[in-house]
Amino acid sequence: MIGTFAAALVAVLASFIVPIEITLNSANTEIAPPDGIGQVLSNLLLKLVDSPVNALLTANYIGILSWAVIFGIAMREASKNSKELLKTIADVTSKIVEWIINLTPFGILGLVFKTISDKGVGRLANYGILLVLLVTTMLFVAPVVNPLIAFFFMRRNPYPLVWNCLRVSGVTAFFTRSSAANIPVNMKLCHDLGLNPDTYSVSIPLGSTINMAGVAITINLLTLVTVNTLGIPVDFATAFVLSVVAAISACGASGIAGGSLLLIPVACSLFGISNDIAIQVVGVGFVIGVI
Repeated sequence: MIGTFAAALVAVLASFIVPIEITLNSANTEIAPPDGIGQVLSNLLLKLVDSPVNALLTANYIGILSWAVIFGIAMREASKNSKELLKTIADVTSKIVEWIINLTPFGILGLVFKTISDKGVGRLANYGILLVLLVTTMLFVAPVVNPLIAFFFMRRNPYPLVWNCLRVSGVTAFFTRSSAANIPVNMKLCHDLGLNPDTYSVSIPLGSTINMAGVAITINLLTLVTVNTLGIPVDFATAFVLSVVAAISACGASGIAGGSLLLIPVACSLFGISNDIAIQVVGVGFVIGVI
């Protein structure tokens, strides 16, 4: 969680240093931006305590996630058969989502065609700048922020271990864009390092689920790009709250490629951005994700 939050905070700083705008269709959408950090916290609290039925009806993703956590905690008391049923349902749902995401190249083809036909090839330049900023932020977090965290806990030079992990695991993780697909690579790396199997057999799958620095970076950058495009003022306190929300949301991101993009509407809702606009940003995320 510390690494994920630190990555989210770095993404906020990167967005403030290099503000980027993209093309969005917001002509027929009303936007009610918050007045400040107080209203952001108030809106966040109201969304958290919303009823589960109303959260589903109004696409209140924060409320849906909060109730999912509550139901998850309550389900700890369920019988073994009930837990197996829930796990099966979760696996089936993840597989369906994976099938849908596998169809995104066709949607991306349509998005690129419409962008070029309506706005010209020059509009894709902003996507390139956004992609460079996204990759640069990730490259800063991996060899700078993560070693600092490792040094704080290890009290020794972390770079031999960091470079070994980046060489073996980092490359496949970056190009597959899937933490779940990278689990076997990490398990073999732990075996080669001579670590205790009883420890890494639990920590690797768990870490692949909740340690989502790349997800937090993606959520924050794309959300703040949307905010800049719509002209919504953002102070650092509000961006800090966004980092907290992004870090928590990233812990529940799907381990499949592109699964993190579906959490962007959660972050966008903090700024009063409607789901219609947020989904457009998800489409942009799929475009640069393929690139």
